[in-house]
Amino acid sequence: MPSAQDPFYVVKEEIQESIDKLHSSFHHWERIPANTGEQVHLAKELLASCGSIEWQVDELDKTIAVAARDPALYGIDETELGKRRRWTSNARTQVSTVKKALTRGKETNGTGTTSANAMRRELMKLPHPFGTDRPDPYSANDNDDFIASESDRQLLLIKQQDEELDELSASVQRIGGVGLTIHEELLQQEKIIDELGTEMDSTSNRLDFVQKKVAMVMKKAGAKGQIMMILFLVVLFIILFVLVFFT
Repeated sequence: MPSAQDPFYVVKEEIQESIDKLHSSFHHWERIPANTGEQVHLAKELLASCGSIEWQVDELDKTIAVAARDPALYGIDETELGKRRRWTSNARTQVSTVKKALTRGKETNGTGTTSANAMRRELMKLPHPFGTDRPDPYSANDNDDFIASESDRQLLLIKQQDEELDELSASVQRIGGVGLTIHEELLQQEKIIDELGTEMDSTSNRLDFVQKKVAMVMKKAGAKGQIMMILFLVVLFIILFVLVFFT
């Protein structure tokens, strides 16, 4: 009798747990209305699980093939090898049956039943790999636990979405505050530019007035007076330049 710590039985136990979970999820998939987002999403998860289980079963088959080369070396006989091969074949059949039901989808016939239900009946006909003393994967307790876990998961997703919406709302408020601040700054800059334009117009008018007065004085004055007037205007220009641009 192989040891309970035999790696084959350790891996076998893990694979069987995955198959039981696959059956439970498949049973839940059957109850979901057809052509809904939840059904499509769950079907993708189930197909991925099927692929993972098939890969594990294939790896287990490889170890059986290695042990079959020299059974005495591993402390097993042909009977044990046959049991192990039957188990992997049975496990592969169960996974294949689920995959067929998923790929065909829920096709309703004239009596209102579905092909998925027919697949479920095929699964129920298969012998259980660990005997009859293991719990039924379609038991009410398993279904209640699965529904409860799904409900908790949905509540957690809703809570996370609410938190993300709160963060988004806070970000929008901050951006709105920054926008108002920029708007106020632009209004102030526009006011300053208008004031500067007004001052420039006033200064330009004063310069025009002074130039006209100087021209009149220069006409009345002689050459010496014009020279003195030019010097005076230069000094006046320098003073005005300093007043305009440095005050």
